[in-house]
Amino acid sequence: MVFCSITFLIYFLPIFLLAYHLVPDKFKNACILIFSIIFYAWGGPKFIFVILATTLVDFLLVARMAESKTQKTKKLLLIISLVLNLGLLFYFKYCNFFIENINAVLGLAGINEISWLKIILPIGISFYTFESVTYVVDVYRGVHKPLKNFWHYQTYILLFPKLIAGPIVRYHDIADQITNREKNYTADVKLSGFYTFCIGLAKKVIIANTIGSQADDVFKLDAQHLDSAAAWTGAIAYTFQIYFDFSGYSDMAIGLCKIMGFRIPENFNNPYLSTSITEFWRRWHITLGTWMKNYLYIPLGGNKVNSNAKLYRNLLVVFLFSGLWHGAAWTFVFWGAYHGFFLIIERLFLLKVYEKIGKFISTLLTFLVVVIGWVYFRAETMAQANHIVTSMFSFNFADGKFALHNDFYFSLTLAAFFAFFACTTFTQKLQAKVYGENHTVQSNSILLCISIILFYISLSYIAALDFNPFIYFRF
Repeated sequence: MVFCSITFLIYFLPIFLLAYHLVPDKFKNACILIFSIIFYAWGGPKFIFVILATTLVDFLLVARMAESKTQKTKKLLLIISLVLNLGLLFYFKYCNFFIENINAVLGLAGINEISWLKIILPIGISFYTFESVTYVVDVYRGVHKPLKNFWHYQTYILLFPKLIAGPIVRYHDIADQITNREKNYTADVKLSGFYTFCIGLAKKVIIANTIGSQADDVFKLDAQHLDSAAAWTGAIAYTFQIYFDFSGYSDMAIGLCKIMGFRIPENFNNPYLSTSITEFWRRWHITLGTWMKNYLYIPLGGNKVNSNAKLYRNLLVVFLFSGLWHGAAWTFVFWGAYHGFFLIIERLFLLKVYEKIGKFISTLLTFLVVVIGWVYFRAETMAQANHIVTSMFSFNFADGKFALHNDFYFSLTLAAFFAFFACTTFTQKLQAKVYGENHTVQSNSILLCISIILFYISLSYIAALDFNPFIYFRF
C-alpha cells in the first residue's frame, strides 16, 4: 500500500485517523502499531514477520547491552545486532546481484554457474534496517537510553508514514516522542501536517507521475530511435520525476506524522538550487546524508584525518556505499562513484572555480552534473546509460521518432517552477510560511481551501491515470 492510492486515501487513512483520535492517549501507540502492521502486510504479508522477529531480537540484544557492565560485552552485543540487521539486508537485497556477477565470471572461465533461487526484496528493507542500526548504535554510544517497552520500540520501527520510504529517522530524534508527544498534539501542528500532506500528494501525482510517464517512454526507446532531443527529454524528465516523487512522499510522511503528533526531520531542501555537489548532498535526501555521516563517514575518520588522501578515500567509500544502498546494480555503484568523484574534485579545485564564475553559472553546471548522474541511476544497464549520455551530447536532432505527451509541457513547466521556486529571499520566506505552523485565521482558511482542492485534483489524477509508480519501492 502506498500513500498515493485510492485504497490508502479513501479507506485506510480515514479509518486510521478516526480510530487514532478516538482512542485514549494510552492506546494511541497501540493504534499506530496495529495499523502499521496492516499497512505493511497489505503489500508484503510474508515479510511482516521478518520485521517483527528482527525487532524483537534487536530489542532484547540492546536491553542486554544497556545492562552490561563491561565494554567487551557491549561491543559483542553491538556486533551481533549489526550482523543480524546488515546480514538480512545483504541476503535479501544483494545476494542476487553478487551471484549474477559470480556466475558471469564463472561463465567466462567455462565453469558451471551457481544455481540460485531468486530472492524477493521486502518493501522498504533499506530504510527500516538503517533505523534499526541507529537504535543499537545510539544506545551503545550512550546518546540515548533504550526504550523499556517493547511495543514502543515496535512503534518506532513500524511507524507507517516513514516505514517503506523514509525519511530515515534516528532513534535519538524520536525516542522521547514515542512516550510523550503531547506538546506536538495541537490544532496548528495538525493543520500544518494536513497542508504538507496535500502538497506532497500533489507533487507526486500531478507532477511526478505525468513527467515520469514521459521519462519511461524515453528509457524504453530502441537505440536507433534515440536522438539528442529524446535523450535530453528523458534525462530532464527523470530528474524532475525522482525529485517530486521522493520529496512528495517525504512531505506526505512528514505531514501524516505531524497529524499524529510526531515531528520527523525534513528530507529535502530545494536541492536543485545547489551551487555544488557538496551543497547538493546537504539538500538532497538529508536524512540519508545524516545517517551516512554519523554511522559511516565519522567512524572512518571523517575529515579529521592526517592526510587529504585519507579524506578523499573516506568520501569515495561513503558514496560507493550510498550508490550500492540505492540498488544492487553496477549503475548504482557508478552513480555513487560519480558523485564521490565530484565531491573530491570540488575540494581539490572546483569550489574555487565556482566562486569565481558566480552563483548562477555554478548552479547551472551543478544541475547539469546531477542530470547526467540521474541517467545512470535510472538506466537498466551501463550500456544504456552510456548511450543516452552520448546521445545527449551528439547534437543529433534528426533521427528520433519520439512524440511528447500533450500534458507534458504543462507538467514540466510546473516542475521547473517549483523546483527553482525558492531562488530568492522572498520566495524562500513564502515557502517557509506555507510549510510553517504559525498561521493567522485568514492564511489558515486560504491554505485549507488550497489543500482540499489539491487533494481532490490528485484523487482525480489517480482515478484517471494508469501510471502511478513508486520509485523508492525497490529500495
